[in-house]
Amino acid sequence: MIITIRSIIFNAFMFAYALLSVIVMTLSLPFPRPVLMSIVRAWPRVSAPLFHLFVGIRHEFRGIQNIPDGPFILASKHQSAWDTMAFYWVLNDPAFILKKELLALPLYGWCARKARVIGVDRSGGAKALRSMVEQAKGYIDQGRPIIIFPEGTRTVPGQRIPYHPGIAALYTRLNVPVVPVALNSGLFWGRRSFVKYPGCIAIEFLPPIPPGMERRAFMTELTERIETANDHLNAEAMRHYPYLPRL
Repeated sequence: MIITIRSIIFNAFMFAYALLSVIVMTLSLPFPRPVLMSIVRAWPRVSAPLFHLFVGIRHEFRGIQNIPDGPFILASKHQSAWDTMAFYWVLNDPAFILKKELLALPLYGWCARKARVIGVDRSGGAKALRSMVEQAKGYIDQGRPIIIFPEGTRTVPGQRIPYHPGIAALYTRLNVPVVPVALNSGLFWGRRSFVKYPGCIAIEFLPPIPPGMERRAFMTELTERIETANDHLNAEAMRHYPYLPRL
């Protein structure tokens, strides 16, 4: 009951806070891009203590030493809305790959364009893949890390779905390392879940996969690294927080 009440308060707050943030970011659009990005980077830092206050959610980054100094691609598991803000804590000006339809949304889409994300038409086939790679190469050349959720959607903890070919196209064309990322955010802040559970979200940066592997071998390596680490994080959380819903 307490968890439900705290979740009600948290969701009401988050709706108001997210709306206010989007309005503030929209008002920053006439100004140079760094103004918008300073607001974007501040969002998770301001939010984190509020998440802890309202629903008892904390977070822990592991494997920070595995983040390369130069340009790279980050390929992450995706379970929660929390994931979309988490990387701004540790990465400098990352370029997210997201659905092109999101760029058409009022306010949010305008801000996303200003932030210089990479929009992908998921029904566009080979042409869309080429466009994505070209945009990503431009940002890699600027020293920006590329962030992709290779499953293409949020998944339920413990669920495995095939990784999309976009990550393989980026890996084979950009010639930079890929950092696999595992996380267990969906146990605490689930996909389309109203209830939020207290506890510590773990996000783990795994050792980079160097460029040069054969495409199929790379996909196998990436999938197994992420899914194995994710299973470990899920099991660890289930031991520490017995009130979490069983997988």
